[in-house]
Amino acid sequence: MLTIALVSQKGGVGKSTLAVHIAAEAARFGRRTLLVDLDPQASSSMWAERRGDLPPDVVSEHPVRLAAALKNARDHGYEVVVLDTAPHADQAALQAARVADLVLVPCRPALFDLMAIRSTLDVCDLAKAPAAQVVLNAAPIRSRVVDEAQREIVAHGGKVAPLIVRQRVAFQHCLLSGQVASEFEPGGPAAAEIADLCKLVGLT
Repeated sequence: MLTIALVSQKGGVGKSTLAVHIAAEAARFGRRTLLVDLDPQASSSMWAERRGDLPPDVVSEHPVRLAAALKNARDHGYEVVVLDTAPHADQAALQAARVADLVLVPCRPALFDLMAIRSTLDVCDLAKAPAAQVVLNAAPIRSRVVDEAQREIVAHGGKVAPLIVRQRVAFQHCLLSGQVASEFEPGGPAAAEIADLCKLVGLT
């Protein structure tokens, strides 16, 4: 069972957006997928309510029940589990990072986000998560701040993922209707960026 954790100590970086996209795309590729919403804000769960009966399966869990939730997922034959964690929850993020096969750290290329990246990388270090990668998310389409952000992340000891998810209107619209980018705008740039992300995590 492949377990992917989305972790960031900073709110508003697009963790839930990436989590629902990875989970939905895994399901579309024929992998039985569970999205575990560990965030009290329950953004992923609210998206699932709008989505209805379409996969992936989504459950809301308290972080203290994470081990039990993963055992239950394994017992029920899930092939992929995506963990959407809460910001400012060190122990919960640490627990998720420890059990994950791959940790993704979404980060917007903005000053406050970059200032906060060190605390998230510290969590990954404590969890001994060598596969952790920082995903630049909601990046402007044309701006040198992306290159500057990549250098800043590396300076903090982070590994930058070899892809960039841009700020796209499609991401906003698709979530409102319980969709993902590939459903809302098939073949569009947002869908292509998510496809690259799915390759990165080993889903294709």
